Amino acid sequence: MGEPFPNIKSKHSLVAKYVTKDLWDKLSGIKTATSGFTLGKAIACAVDFDNQHCGIYAGDWDSYKDFKDVFDPIIQDYHGIASDSKHTSDMDVGKLKGNINPECPVHSVRIRVGRNIDGFGLSPGITRDQRLGVENLMKHAFQKLTGDLAGNYYPLVGMEESVRQQLVDDHFLFMSGDPNLQVAGMEREWPEGRGIYHNKEKTFLVWVNEEDQLRIISMQKGGDVKAVFERLARGIQAVGDSVKSESGKEFAFDEKYGFIHSCPTNLGTGMRASVHVDLPGWTKEGLDALKKRCEELKVQPRGTRGESGGQTGVTYDISNKHRLGYSEVELVQCMIDGVNALHEEDIKLQKKHGL
Repeated sequence: MGEPFPNIKSKHSLVAKYVTKDLWDKLSGIKTATSGFTLGKAIACAVDFDNQHCGIYAGDWDSYKDFKDVFDPIIQDYHGIASDSKHTSDMDVGKLKGNINPECPVHSVRIRVGRNIDGFGLSPGITRDQRLGVENLMKHAFQKLTGDLAGNYYPLVGMEESVRQQLVDDHFLFMSGDPNLQVAGMEREWPEGRGIYHNKEKTFLVWVNEEDQLRIISMQKGGDVKAVFERLARGIQAVGDSVKSESGKEFAFDEKYGFIHSCPTNLGTGMRASVHVDLPGWTKEGLDALKKRCEELKVQPRGTRGESGGQTGVTYDISNKHRLGYSEVELVQCMIDGVNALHEEDIKLQKKHGL
């Protein structure tokens, strides 16, 4: 017999909706081959917290296969995709039409993706040896990056205080202490096996062994989304080629769910393309009105302090809403078009509110 059926605190989560007692009895005794992950570990956040929307993480690629009776309906429900859908990846910057309007008050552009290397566990389930293996592989892979992508890797263990403070000041450093990541098992043996790579200009970064094995980030000041996307595409290709030449391994990719991530909400592109933009007119109109309009434009507004950091002033973080069911080019295009539309409307709202 498997474990007794858990009390799921997040009553309105997708876990509560789809993890039935019958499925639990069928699957709770299974341990995955790559990292010995279980369904109980996968749904720990939905069991422990009452505020989860999704509430499930994968401990390795096997989790999506071994527990597919749970993962498949959750993924299809969350992303709004059909059970027979296929994911198409497309990073061709030449297909982007237009850019953010030059007069649009954009402070900066940041586009990130997650990537995981086949054969290693994902953060919630990865073994200590596997995590150190990923870091070791990346230390060698980073040395092969050239041109504007060339830079240095800074491990979190033994980091000099001056380096640490600089990374904090640049808003590059990822921190421990997120209760969700802790309960999901992602902060075991913190900070061992983790670190940050960035190029000299600090426009290309890779986080190693945070929520995913790799978070690849392209960013710069101003509103040139095309340039940021072009660098990201080159960077992903270069990192992928480098990993393959070092280890023979590829990024974990599934034709149905795209690039494999520890959180099923990131499946597909794993991409978040965002800008920090001033919207004083929309600020006067109110956050609820802005959220409603963003929903129509298929973008998401956040405060500039991140997902849970709240809003300050008139600057918002606007990003693509979807991850799976659309290609990378489509999502970046959607963000560009959405920001341009919000800016045009903002000018009218400023007049309306006498700004």
